[in-house]
Amino acid sequence: MYQPAALVKGDKIGIISPAGKINPEKVGIAVTRLEEAGYKVVLGNHVFDVENQFAGSDMNRLRDLQLMLDDPEIKAVLCARGGYGSVRILEHLDFDLFIRNPKWIVGYSDITVFHSYLNNILGVESLHATMPVNFPSMKEKEDNSLSTLLHSLAGDSENYEITSHELNRNGVTEGELIGGNLSILYSLRGTVMDFEPHGKILFIEDVGEELYHLDRMMKNLKMGGKLSELQGLIIGGMSDMKAGNPDFGKTAYEIILESIENYSYPVVFDFPAGHIMENWALPFGRFLRLDVSEKGAKFTWDKCKEME
Repeated sequence: MYQPAALVKGDKIGIISPAGKINPEKVGIAVTRLEEAGYKVVLGNHVFDVENQFAGSDMNRLRDLQLMLDDPEIKAVLCARGGYGSVRILEHLDFDLFIRNPKWIVGYSDITVFHSYLNNILGVESLHATMPVNFPSMKEKEDNSLSTLLHSLAGDSENYEITSHELNRNGVTEGELIGGNLSILYSLRGTVMDFEPHGKILFIEDVGEELYHLDRMMKNLKMGGKLSELQGLIIGGMSDMKAGNPDFGKTAYEIILESIENYSYPVVFDFPAGHIMENWALPFGRFLRLDVSEKGAKFTWDKCKEME
């Protein structure tokens, strides 16, 4: 797994909208925050386009991302928001120039489509992190989400420590971190981007799902052999889950625990990432040492080789 080069002050960061449409004011805030951090910002030509629920047509969203991938001066590409639409343009992207000079692709939610392609097909790290749609304004206090993103882009990924959760499973493990939005990972099952679990630590998060559907997705991963060979499991936000009518009868965490009860690897609940207020940056594709105990969970990142 190769790691894109760290950014330095003055580098250019591109912002594009590969999926859902976005409020221009949100992008304006992101531009200000990134410029304040010392970077130059380049907006995609169609970042503010609107076509139904999408940020413009498939073709125009594709063109914006392709230009950012091909431009050697763009050192990182921030997806403005998720929503839906990334999978509609992925198969038409050309990564030939990108793979010669990899750059950071950043986002979460629907952007899991790109993470899966970069990590599983190209062997390049990417950043599961906050997006412009969530950037705090200058009037709001600094948050850990933006701070961890900026540190990661600068090549200074922080080793995290979080408090213990009562459902955690203790232990020490190591492996390559992969994952993203569970619904997206589930939608990629049976494709070339389906993840290989052996030796991996899986991160999952989701939002707004019916609990019975969460159960269906976890059962799919279990029966497909995706859970048994993991080295560890990290659960981020499982927010705004819907009990259903009648009530499904289990919480999101209970559903997940039931699906992994036959496995002994370490498990961390309540990691601050996903569709929640705190969304700390996670470098997918990087080797992680995970130490879970009664005192809490420690995340220690290994350095990867930068592509020459």
